[in-house]
Amino acid sequence: QVQLVESGGGLVQAGGSLRLSCAASERTFSSHAMGWFRQAPGKETEFVAAISWNDNTYYADSVKGRFTISRDNTKNTVYLQMNSLKPEDTAVYYCAGSRGFIATTLKSNYDYWGQGTQVTVST
Repeated sequence: QVQLVESGGGLVQAGGSLRLSCAASERTFSSHAMGWFRQAPGKETEFVAAISWNDNTYYADSVKGRFTISRDNTKNTVYLQMNSLKPEDTAVYYCAGSRGFIATTLKSNYDYWGQGTQVTVST
């Protein structure tokens, strides 16, 4: 069973930055699609960003230009650099891994999920 472990969440003021990390327990995941999703209180889980096996990236419109997804295959780790954070970015952020190679925005296309990390942006 593949395990994904997120870290890097916390409390930050609006306009600040955070970097989330997601470490995969299996080396093979370095060549698979990975994504980040988030769930705010009382809302559905939504797509944030994803990266394909060939490093093509995809972003939700709400984070485009502010967030950057990347991967370090030598560390089996995916990152989400979040800049210019807004209070509406407050949510639990989840890392997701797919058995496939092409990243998608659909939650159902991801097979493995981390436990989530809280990001809180204050005004």
